[in-house]
Amino acid sequence: MSEQQPNPYASDPGQAPGDYKWGPGQASYGYPQPYPQPPAHQPTVGGAGLPIPQQPPAPGYAPGPGAVPGQGLSIGDISIAGDQIITPSGTMPLRGAMWNATDLSRTEEKMPAHAIVLAIIFFLFCLLGLLFLLMKEKRTTGYIQVTVHSGGRHHSTMIPATDPNSYAWVMNQINYARSLSV
Repeated sequence: MSEQQPNPYASDPGQAPGDYKWGPGQASYGYPQPYPQPPAHQPTVGGAGLPIPQQPPAPGYAPGPGAVPGQGLSIGDISIAGDQIITPSGTMPLRGAMWNATDLSRTEEKMPAHAIVLAIIFFLFCLLGLLFLLMKEKRTTGYIQVTVHSGGRHHSTMIPATDPNSYAWVMNQINYARSLSV
């Protein structure tokens, strides 16, 4: 700005451009905020040696085969240790990771062969044999796909679905991993 066009924001008409009433390091309208104090302890590099609190499994679910209490989390071939995600394709940072799960399983319900045989045998003796036709057998097949994106990398794994509650168990593990990724 020149002298013909004075600074419209200056409180003093004779104030030069760039000359403000406040000096460096003084707040104006509450900004900038002062820097926060450093933490009392410095975290280790890579999170090595820091135990990760283990989330207790949901009632009725056992921890996964790779889950070791106090040692992180394992979902298929994806493991979380410290502040890193360890996969066969390399390590990724845990912070900011995106977790997704897709249910590719199906549960079939059918009448077992022994129920038909029992219904025929007991139908001949009494009409209660028809109750055997109400017997059902559930069988779950397929996989649950778990993907993680972090640090410009991507990894996907398939977890076999063994029962109808497998997807709920995997989602429980993924939600815990999401809470660690924040």
